[in-house]
Formats: sequence, structure tokens, C-alpha cells
Amino acid sequence: MFNIADNRIYMDDEKGKMIAEVTFPNLDDNTIVIDHTFVDDSLRGQGIAAKLMLEVINYAKSNNKKIKATCSYAVKWFEKNRDEYKDLYIG
Repeated sequence: MFNIADNRIYMDDEKGKMIAEVTFPNLDDNTIVIDHTFVDDSLRGQGIAAKLMLEVINYAKSNNKKIKATCSYAVKWFEKNRDEYKDLYIG
């Protein structure tokens, strides 16, 4: 479903158009920053943005990274799920 490359997780439609994306550049050797989340209107209401957050969490865990967020969606998502991911999310 999702592709991972160059500090981004994304999904293309059958025509190759990018329809969902989250980007997370490295802040330092131990931390990534979620700075952008996009979901195409055609996918809205399907929980795709939340699935992107879970993919970033899996990436962070497997790479021993902490997570910061500057993207407004990611900040709100982590606030709602603060207790579950308090070991990874540093604000």
C-alpha cells in the first residue's frame, strides 16, 4: 500500500499520481521531524493520514529514532495518542 523512500512514506494511485504522503527529514542522528502530511481529497475520511502516522512510528522504532512534529496534523495526532507513544514522541 505505502512506499518508503528518502524520509518519506507515500502512496500513488494506479496512474502514478501521488495521493498520500508524509515527510520526515532527519533533525539529527537520533530524531526525525514530521513536517508534512498530505492526503488527496479522494481518500479523505478513510483514516489514511492516521495510517501514515503509524508507518512513521514503525520506521522510527526500526531505526531507533525519536519523533518531533511540526506538521499541524501530526502534532494533533500525537496529542490524541500521547500516552501510547510517549517513549517515541518528543514534541
